[in-house]
Amino acid sequence: METPAAPSAEAKPKDRIVVLGRIAGLFGVKGWIKIQSYTDPPENLLDYPVWQLNQRGQWTEARWAEGRPANRMVLGRLENVNDRDQAQAMVGADIGVWRSELPPPAPGEYYWEDLTGLDAYSPSGQWLGKVDHFRETAVHPLMVISGAGEHLVPLVKQRLLAVDLAAGRMTVDWDPDW
Repeated sequence: METPAAPSAEAKPKDRIVVLGRIAGLFGVKGWIKIQSYTDPPENLLDYPVWQLNQRGQWTEARWAEGRPANRMVLGRLENVNDRDQAQAMVGADIGVWRSELPPPAPGEYYWEDLTGLDAYSPSGQWLGKVDHFRETAVHPLMVISGAGEHLVPLVKQRLLAVDLAAGRMTVDWDPDW
C-alpha cells in the first residue's frame, strides 16, 4: 500500500484564540451562567479575567464579574449581565482566551490546540495524516489523525515519541495499518 505524500505544514498564527469552555446553560435569575470548562481543573477558567466569546461566528470581549466551581462545571456571571434574559442570549457561546495569555506548558507537555494540525508520522517515517481533533474518553484522550484513513491514537507519553512544533510534525508510536 502506497503512503500518501505529506502536505506542507501550514503555520498557525502566533496569537490566536484558544477555546477553553462553553456557556452551557443558566443558573438562577440574576444573570449567572453554567460553564462547561475544558481546563483541568475546571475552575482554572476563572484565572482569565478577560474572555473572548464566540456567538454565531463573531468573537467579542467579555469580562467575568464573579464565579466559582460547582461539581465538574463552573458557575459565573459576566460584567454587565444582571438578569436571566441577558444571560440566555449567551448560551451556547464558546469561551476562549488569547494563546499568549496561557502559561507555557511544562517540558514534554502540550496544549491540544498546539498539536492540532500537525503532520503525524509513524516511527518508520510513514505519514499517517494530520491531527484533526481530540476525543475525550474515560481512560485518556484520543488524537484523531486524518489522512488516507482515520487513526485514533491514545494521547499518552508512550505513544507520543517526538513533537516538533516549529516543523509542524510529530512522531507517534502507531502503525499505519492499525
